[in-house]
Amino acid sequence: MLGGLIDTLLSDFGLLAVFAFVGLESLGIPLPGETMLITAAVYAGATGKLEIELVILCAIAGAIIGDNIGYGLGRWGGLRLLRRYGRYVRIDERRIKLGRYLFLRHGGKVVFFGRFTAVLRTYAAFLAGTLHMDWRRFLFFNATGAILWSLIFGLGAYWAQDTFHRLSTPANIAFAVIGISVVGWLIWFGHRNAERLEEQAERALPGPLE
Repeated sequence: MLGGLIDTLLSDFGLLAVFAFVGLESLGIPLPGETMLITAAVYAGATGKLEIELVILCAIAGAIIGDNIGYGLGRWGGLRLLRRYGRYVRIDERRIKLGRYLFLRHGGKVVFFGRFTAVLRTYAAFLAGTLHMDWRRFLFFNATGAILWSLIFGLGAYWAQDTFHRLSTPANIAFAVIGISVVGWLIWFGHRNAERLEEQAERALPGPLE
């Protein structure tokens, strides 16, 4: 059913559907942006009605623009949400500051590998904005990840459709394992060294969070 809907949207709206799905997924709406990219690339190869270069450019543009909107939303309102509801999941001001400190140091890995991981692809940008990752650093890892992701999955589906369908699932699993491992390591590292890291975070980010 989902595949049929994507085929219909792609047939009716073409490149706009690629841009919209990838962009909306990137800003925080859980849509199948990667599936749309792969379907559009296969459609381009099978019918010639879309140019693969434009498919990839639309995916890159959607990923970068969507992620930056998500980053902006997190920067604007994410901290207020954490302060208001964080107590329900045992996140207080010190934990928020610790998260910001860890994200300032290791956020690039989360943003880059998050592009290849379904859940992180949707929420990494918002998290980066919430924890005030430097925007220029965010943009570098965001753009790098978006370009590589679009090229790998777009060209892979276009050039080797049958082979790519067999390999895409293992590839996604491998990227997901890497992305989840990075996030899991940050959580484990922060928990294991919480007191020392909280002291380092306080020195690096003195005073109340803005």
